[in-house]
Amino acid sequence: MTTTIKDSVHDYIELRPTAEALLDTEPMQRLRYVRQLSTVQLVYPAANHTRFEHSLGVYHLASRAADQLELEDALADRLRAAALVHDVGHGPFGHQTEAAIERHLGRHHDEIGWLLAETELGTVLEERGIDPDAVAATVDGRGPLGELVSGALDVDRMDYLVRDAHHTGVPYGTIDHARLIRAFRRVDGELVIADGNVASAESALIARTLMNATVYRHHVSRIAGAMLDRASERVLADGALEPERFARLTDEELLAALADHEPTADAASRLRNRRLYKRAAWVRRAAVPENFVGLEYDHTRELEREIAAVADVAPSAVIFDSPGMPSSPESRARVLVDGEPRRLGDRSPLVAGLDACAREIWRLGVYAPPDRVDTVREAAADVLGLEGDPAP
Repeated sequence: MTTTIKDSVHDYIELRPTAEALLDTEPMQRLRYVRQLSTVQLVYPAANHTRFEHSLGVYHLASRAADQLELEDALADRLRAAALVHDVGHGPFGHQTEAAIERHLGRHHDEIGWLLAETELGTVLEERGIDPDAVAATVDGRGPLGELVSGALDVDRMDYLVRDAHHTGVPYGTIDHARLIRAFRRVDGELVIADGNVASAESALIARTLMNATVYRHHVSRIAGAMLDRASERVLADGALEPERFARLTDEELLAALADHEPTADAASRLRNRRLYKRAAWVRRAAVPENFVGLEYDHTRELEREIAAVADVAPSAVIFDSPGMPSSPESRARVLVDGEPRRLGDRSPLVAGLDACAREIWRLGVYAPPDRVDTVREAAADVLGLEGDPAP
C-alpha cells in the first residue's frame, strides 16, 4: 500500500518504500524543527514552513522528473533519495548559520557524505541497494543527472520558489514548474530543456530575482540573520557549544543555547522578541567603494571594531553587513535550440537586465541598537568613506 502525504503546495505526494523509511530517521525528522525561511518569519508571519515540508516537495518533483525522463530504476531511485535528503546537512536556521558552521567545521550543507556514513540514513539506503556515496555526490550536483537536484534549474529551486511564495503570500515566486518538468530532456547524459520553453525557464530567473528583492534579502531578515551569525560565532568561539553539536541543533535548541550563555543572552532575547538592531547605514552599490563589497569575515569584524571605536560604543553594538553580489545560476541552464543545447543566458535578452536588477537591489548595511543608530551612522560614513547620505 502506498503512503500518501497531503502537501500545501503539491496536493498529494506519494511515497515509495525507500522514501518512507528515510523519513522515519532522526536526521530527517529533525528538519521538522528547522524553518525553511529562518528569520524571514520576522517579516512574513505565515512563513513558518519547514525544511521537512520542502524536502517532501523536492522529492515529489524529482519523482515526476524521473518519470518524465523515463530513467532506469537504479538512477531514478538515487535521484529520488538525493532529493529527499538534500537538506539534511543544514544547521539550525538553515543558511543563517551556514557561514559559522563553515568557519568551524569547513563543511558546506551540501556535503552530507559524513552524515550518511554516521547515521541510520546510510543504513536505510544500503538495505535498499542504493549507494550512499552516490546519493551524497548527487546532493552536491555531481554524478549522472546530479544537476536535477543541485544545478542551474533544479527541482530544489522549483519547490522553494513556489513554496516560499505560497507561505509568505508574496506572488512573485509562482512559476510553471509542471511545464518545466515536462520540458526536461536528457541529451548525451545532460539535463536540458526542450525547444520552445525559453520563456518557462526565464520565469524561474525572474521569480528568484523578485523573491530576492521582497523576501530573501529583506532588510529585517538580513539584520536578524547578521545578529544570529554574530551570536553563533560567539557561542562557538567561547566553547559553549561544540561545532558538531551546534550543527545538529534545531532552531529552538539554538535559541535556548544562546539564552543560556551570558554573552549571547541579549541577542537571543532580541531575536525571540523581535527587538532587533536598526539600519544605521543602507547604501546602494554605486556609492560603496569596491574594497568594501563581499568581505571576508575577519575583515568584516575589524571594520565593526573600527566603527565602534569611532562611535565610542561597544564592539557588539555594530554589525557590518556587505554581501557578495548575487548571481543568476538559472542563466546557465541548458535549453535546446534547433536541437542543440545552448545556455539560457546566451538565448535570453532578459538575463542581462535581471543581472542589472540584482545589482540595483544590492545594499551594504550597518546595524546598531536603536539608541546608537545616529552615532554609528556618522562613524560608519567616516570609516567607510561613503558617498552621500548613508541613512536608509
